[in-house]
Amino acid sequence: MSLPTTIEIHNVTVRYNNGHTALHDVNVALCGGTTCALVGVNGSGKSTLFKVIMGLVKPQAGEIVLCGLPINQALKQNLISYVPQSEEVDWQFPVSVYDVVMMGRYGYMNFLRIAKEQDKQKVAEAMARVDISHLKNRQISELSGGQKKRVFLARALAQESKIILLDEPFTGVDVKTEKAIMDLLDELRNLGHLILISTHNLGTIPEFCDQVVMIDRTILAAGSTQSTFTQANLEKVFGGVLRQIRLAGKDLHDDDDHRAVTILADDEVPAVFYGVHDVKNHNHNTPIKAGGQQNMNQRKFIPKEAVKDD
Repeated sequence: MSLPTTIEIHNVTVRYNNGHTALHDVNVALCGGTTCALVGVNGSGKSTLFKVIMGLVKPQAGEIVLCGLPINQALKQNLISYVPQSEEVDWQFPVSVYDVVMMGRYGYMNFLRIAKEQDKQKVAEAMARVDISHLKNRQISELSGGQKKRVFLARALAQESKIILLDEPFTGVDVKTEKAIMDLLDELRNLGHLILISTHNLGTIPEFCDQVVMIDRTILAAGSTQSTFTQANLEKVFGGVLRQIRLAGKDLHDDDDHRAVTILADDEVPAVFYGVHDVKNHNHNTPIKAGGQQNMNQRKFIPKEAVKDD
C-alpha cells in the first residue's frame, strides 16, 4: 500500500529548559505535489519546526504525522530528507563529495554501511542530476558555495524521500545555481514530492512556491501563495512597514503606497524590518530587490513610528 505524501502537525508546542516557548499550538497540513515556503523573522521558530519534523526535538504537546505514520515510524522509512544551511556544516571535515552523497543511502544499509550496487547506482544518478559527477573525488572543503549546495541536494535525491526540507537553499549561490535548484525542485514537485523551504528570499516566493506558511512561534497565516502572501500578512510577520515588494520591475502588491522594502539575510539586519527611504534621492519609490542587500550606503532604515504617509 502506497503511503500518502503529507506533513500533519497537530497542536504542537515546544518549550525549552530555560522556559522559552519556541512553538505554541502549531497546526500545519501539507500534501505532496506542493512547494511551500516557511516565512518568519529570526527567532520565529522556523528552525525549531524543522527539527520537530525531523524528530530532533520532541514537543511537550501535540502530534506530528508524516505520510500517515507517527513520526518515529516515518523516520525509519527514509521518508524525509534535509538540505542544511551552509553554516550548519563543518566544511573542514575530511570527506569527499561521493561520500557525502552516499550518506543519503545509509538508511537502506545494514549497520556496517556497506554500499550495494543499487546504492552506488542511486548515488551516481543523483550526482549526474545536479551536475556534480566530475566533482565526486573532490574534498567538500574545496568547493564553492553553489557546488556545496548541489552536493547536499544530491544527497537528498539519493535518499529517495517523499518529503524534502531545505533551509535557505538560495543563500550564497549564483543566479545559475539558483535557477538550477528551482528547476530541480519544480521537477520533484511535479513528481509528487512535498518540498518545504525555509527562506528569507521573499522575491522567489510568488514565482516559485504555491503554498506559504507564516510563523511567529505560532502560525500567523497559511494557505495558497495567492491568498497568503499579502501585504497585510507580511507586515504582521515582519512587524514593520512593508509597503511594497518589487521583483524584476513588477509590483507584487498593487496599492497606492509604493515604499519599497528590503529583506536581508540573517546576519545583515535585526529581526524587525522597517520601511526604507532612498536617502540620496529622498524618494520612497526606489525598488529594492527582496532577498539581498543593495546600495545600503544610500539608504537607511526608518522606524515604523517615524514613517508618515505622504
